[in-house]
Amino acid sequence: MVERVDSGTTAPGRAGAPRRAGRWLVRWARWGAAAGDARGRAPWARGRVLAVLAVLTAGLLAFHRAVPNSAWHMGSLLEAFLPWLGVVVVVLLVLALLRRSALALVALLLPVAAWTHLFGGLFLPGAEPGPGDLVVVQHNVSDENADPAGTARALADAGPDLIALEELVPTALPVYEKALAPDYPYHAVRGTVGLWSKHPLTGARPLDIKPRGIAEGWHRGLRTTVHTPHGAVAAYVAHLPSVRIRASGLASSWRDESAGLLGEAIAAESRDRVILLGDLNGTVDDRGLAPLTSRMNMADRGFAFSFPAGFPLARIDQVMARSATVGRIRTLPATGSDHLPVAARIGWG
Repeated sequence: MVERVDSGTTAPGRAGAPRRAGRWLVRWARWGAAAGDARGRAPWARGRVLAVLAVLTAGLLAFHRAVPNSAWHMGSLLEAFLPWLGVVVVVLLVLALLRRSALALVALLLPVAAWTHLFGGLFLPGAEPGPGDLVVVQHNVSDENADPAGTARALADAGPDLIALEELVPTALPVYEKALAPDYPYHAVRGTVGLWSKHPLTGARPLDIKPRGIAEGWHRGLRTTVHTPHGAVAAYVAHLPSVRIRASGLASSWRDESAGLLGEAIAAESRDRVILLGDLNGTVDDRGLAPLTSRMNMADRGFAFSFPAGFPLARIDQVMARSATVGRIRTLPATGSDHLPVAARIGWG
């Protein structure tokens, strides 16, 4: 007896998986077409609630600017977590499949298209680095950081040209200065924010971005000039006031006012090349940061959710630039802070 030998190169397990998936989809379609639900409705007649929810999700994604901010800052609250509406889309997809609703599946094309339009480009590969690019790191180091020396070493190991830090407390500042000095001989600190650089710095001065109602002694802004081999750049480091989610909504008035003051300072900046590094306590989609996002370019690739460090939900640590592009933004490994550091490449081409 002669045994037949299978000469194919595909392993049975690998070939079987797609076939099983295909057979399941065929059975799903046939079963849904032949069987009604408890009320005898066909696939195109059931799942109407899911379809409505899909359309509403698409509306929030496409028209989030139309959500009013006058009451409880609901518009800013939505925009702070806007990318997470993609999770809602996935949940609706699973429910539509379980419900065997063709109507809901078609309706889901709307939020999928809206989410892809807003955030799909962040997954694309970034541009190739240029010879004059600056690599920058932004990090809120936390005023409760128990290991400032380890944090400084971790940031320096990333090899950026510039390191911007916030929440620099007097007890930890000498530690950062000592740890960063070998690789970053130039630095400027004003209040609780600072910038360390491989290139010379001049003209460092505090930046008044304090909202009305905050007590004196609040200094969270810095402006200096970085003299790179490819020209001078105005560098701003800022730490905007925190926002809080309360029963009355999103408390962001101080943050919004401070963003307005910072935006006015950048608009008045005489140099064409400007970079902004900071904990802005808001995402780039949040309309509260419009005085900044309307004037500057943001990262065109990457999500880099930076806060909270244990389970990042949003990127509130930002890198922005004027007369330049901000390439892919990424997070660095966790330090002793409740924020993750973010790194990006700024190109002047």
